[in-house]
Amino acid sequence: MAVTVETLEKLERKMTLTLPVGVVESEVQSRLKKLARTIKMDGFRPGKVPMNVVSQRYGYSVHYEVMNDKVGEAFFNAANEAKLRVAGQPRISEAPASPEGEMAFDAVFEVYPEVKIADLSTAEVEKLTAEVNDSAIDKTVDILRKQRRTFSQRPQDAAAQDGDRVTVDFEGKIDGEVFAGGKAEDFQFIIGDGQMLKEFEEATRGMKSGESKTFQLAFPADYHGKDVAGKTADFMVTLKKIEAAHLPEVDAALAKSLGIADASVEGLRADIQKNLAREVKARLLARNKQAVMDALVSKAELDLPNASVQAEINRLLEGARAELKQRGIKDADKAPMPEDIFRPQAERRVRLGLVVAELVRSNNLQATAEQVKAHIEELAASYEKPADVLRWYYSDNNRLAEVEAIVIENNVTSFVLAQAKISDKTLSFDELMAQN
Repeated sequence: MAVTVETLEKLERKMTLTLPVGVVESEVQSRLKKLARTIKMDGFRPGKVPMNVVSQRYGYSVHYEVMNDKVGEAFFNAANEAKLRVAGQPRISEAPASPEGEMAFDAVFEVYPEVKIADLSTAEVEKLTAEVNDSAIDKTVDILRKQRRTFSQRPQDAAAQDGDRVTVDFEGKIDGEVFAGGKAEDFQFIIGDGQMLKEFEEATRGMKSGESKTFQLAFPADYHGKDVAGKTADFMVTLKKIEAAHLPEVDAALAKSLGIADASVEGLRADIQKNLAREVKARLLARNKQAVMDALVSKAELDLPNASVQAEINRLLEGARAELKQRGIKDADKAPMPEDIFRPQAERRVRLGLVVAELVRSNNLQATAEQVKAHIEELAASYEKPADVLRWYYSDNNRLAEVEAIVIENNVTSFVLAQAKISDKTLSFDELMAQN
């Protein structure tokens, strides 16, 4: 097989493949004979269908199959021989001319780029730090208490206030018509918890059982209900019942109800501190990793393979449609989604993937078995039965591959942080938890 490779533009290459006609025909005949032994056709016993009948019925499809296989095999072998790192699938077309006794094909494809990474000591990275303080533990204790609060009915003349659970009937109208979801009876919510829009809570606050009130409510422009977003509704609300909240005391009984081994307040706070520290560590790692990746991309020079970008666009598009379908959007598969809206994200992902791969290769940053095990053990530590979690990960190669990818990213993050110019920034616990 004669092979020629030429550079067309940037990462695009062209390869001419030739296949002996005799080899193709021999393989076609071999597959037809094998097929003849198993096919069933009316009027013939199994295995007794004449070859000319088999060829007439299946010859074209078998020939097409053989051509695909042989051309694919020839391309794979030629690419390996030329030591080409092919990105995506080649575009195969019949060549304008073929040598006698041979068939020629042109394969146009892209190769992965050369990645040049500048001196990382010139990269600037802002590294975040944060700590779990007593205030953060106190707030978590309050959240746990609220999750276990009980309610008792207030006196008839009591006014609704923040923290109370109220039961109401309400009806909302836009332009005189009740809208979908705008009417309910015996609806409960807790004032101040943010379950309802601010105007609704403000209207209910201060009302007494048996009272009714009318008020206007302007729905935000970005409200999740598109039919009412940006519109103003007239509401009437009738308050039927007010219940006061009672929070459990912070004592041994609360600690015991939360599964603390020694059923002590000190044990409860220590457990909260450990869980919050784990969450802080994860968030800091994610934020610092993002800063490292941004710096790394800014220091890299490379061309992007269009095939890889298009494949990533297709994945993003498929994911977006799946999300719409999960949300119950009708005809999500047909919803118009211009590819260009996904292109910047796709290009960044491809660029980052190529840069990270090059840094890993050139600096031996691959994940070791010990690192993968340590990461899984850390994940498992937060579960009741860590051994079961370990078995779950090690029973599936795909799960292990996901962990390995995370470990590699962590290795890259540590490597870049050790090289770059670091400026430290301390965030409060609340600032860190408030940011995604």
